Amino acid sequence: MWLISLSEMESRSQLADNSSFSNNEKVVIIQQQPVMECAIDLLTNIGSYGQVKLKARGDSIPTAVAVANVITEKLMKGNSQIVDITVDSENANGKYGMTLISTIQIIIAKKTN
Repeated sequence: MWLISLSEMESRSQLADNSSFSNNEKVVIIQQQPVMECAIDLLTNIGSYGQVKLKARGDSIPTAVAVANVITEKLMKGNSQIVDITVDSENANGKYGMTLISTIQIIIAKKTN
């Protein structure tokens, strides 16, 4: 599976606080991956959980945006929607000391009829 769920990233990421997420929501960390393979894997999570929170940082942001677009505009057109998009930044060690790394969070939900 190309997607990395939050539980697999707990020891390596700042995103490990899962207490603020609802039970019917899946948190997925997007990394540099093929967009279509990632979207297909994500499709099963949306079907199971009803709502998925994509998180990406740095160079992985375009992949997360592309995956969200493929899901909502192609694979689940009319049956899903982007609920919220949050753009932020966080401090990280860079080549020249501390630097800001851009982050994005995209919440995709399956529409209920």
